[in-house]
Amino acid sequence: MRLLTGSARLAGVIGWPVSHSRSPRIHGTWLERHGIDGAYVPLPVAPEHFPAVVRALAQAGFAGANVTIPHKEAAFAVCDHVDETARRAGAVNTLVFTPQGIEGRNTDGYGFVANLRAHGVDPAAGPALILGAGGAARAIAAALQEAGAEVTLCNRTQDRAEALAAALPPARVLPWASRAAALADYALLVNTTALGMVHNPPLEMDLGRASAGMAVADIVYAPLETALLKHAAACGLRPVEGLGMLLHQAVPGFAAWFGVTPQVDAELYQIVAA
Repeated sequence: MRLLTGSARLAGVIGWPVSHSRSPRIHGTWLERHGIDGAYVPLPVAPEHFPAVVRALAQAGFAGANVTIPHKEAAFAVCDHVDETARRAGAVNTLVFTPQGIEGRNTDGYGFVANLRAHGVDPAAGPALILGAGGAARAIAAALQEAGAEVTLCNRTQDRAEALAAALPPARVLPWASRAAALADYALLVNTTALGMVHNPPLEMDLGRASAGMAVADIVYAPLETALLKHAAACGLRPVEGLGMLLHQAVPGFAAWFGVTPQVDAELYQIVAA
């Protein structure tokens, strides 16, 4: 059993609520694996207290923190510096406390692209169709553009897709009703909506017109295999589950806080999926 010392490095995940987060399991596994004198803790923080708590954590000696729903936009505002990835994503999910102040990063897009590559999918192999227009869609669209892919956004409320496309030129917009008919034009389909998640309605998506070998990625990881991914496998397409994105997006934060770049492997996947 690891015992913390007075020199332990501290980090955590801030959310409201935060009890559902699997991040403590991810980082706890890596801390054990590398024998690091440190801890990663869940931090339930109400929105009205978020800025004050972040500053207090920095003053209390924390190395940093992850930020989850509903704080990612508030985290952007509280930072003294944000990197280009966070700026393009318009949100922060990783805070690093430095002598120069609070640094904000967004690793969601990094995690998504790393998970694609772990499944043998080249993010720049062809055009990508992204369903949704929220924070996750923005981070993933920006990362795919940086990787060299053409991006089209498709959302139930088209005005939101158009606003996001305007923020990420030269992204295009496809009407929600045209999503299935247009699949032959894309090499990658990405669901960034909550449709298909536990306690949510399923994503109604006919993949019958998809191009051969198209990759279908779903960022939902509860359940691990969504109805969309089952449909993709049945159609002979390439399903990419969402848990891997969660694992890969955690790597840069752990490296910044604890000084070790950890590995995402089958053992970690099984521990977090359990």
